[in-house]
Amino acid sequence: MPQVTSLDHLVLSVTDIARTIIFYTDVLGMQAEQFTPSDGSTRWALKFGEQKINLHDASTPFAPHAAKVTSGTADLCFLTNTDVADWQAHLDTLRVAIEGGPIKRTGAQGPILSIYIRDPDGNLIEIGTQPS
Repeated sequence: MPQVTSLDHLVLSVTDIARTIIFYTDVLGMQAEQFTPSDGSTRWALKFGEQKINLHDASTPFAPHAAKVTSGTADLCFLTNTDVADWQAHLDTLRVAIEGGPIKRTGAQGPILSIYIRDPDGNLIEIGTQPS
């Protein structure tokens, strides 16, 4: 039976691409990258590790797209090697509210300690660190 091996990218439908880029680069340390797909348009992605998040304007999504394109419906967990206390200080400096945590959770590879924030569209962002 065929099997998938990894996640290459995912798509976030957002209300303001520039505002989203600022949040993900300043708060989470991702890299913004402009790219040109085969249709010749100009698009934006957020790169981190070996993955990326493509950004789509929710009001004018690229085809093909999800059956119901809506901003603010994602629940994403990102792993970090940075201590949760350092994240709390970083988020406090940027005045980003922590909605929950630190709390113990189970990630794809085992236990993680997580905190939760929201991006500008209201997507739930979990920042998790694996215990050493």
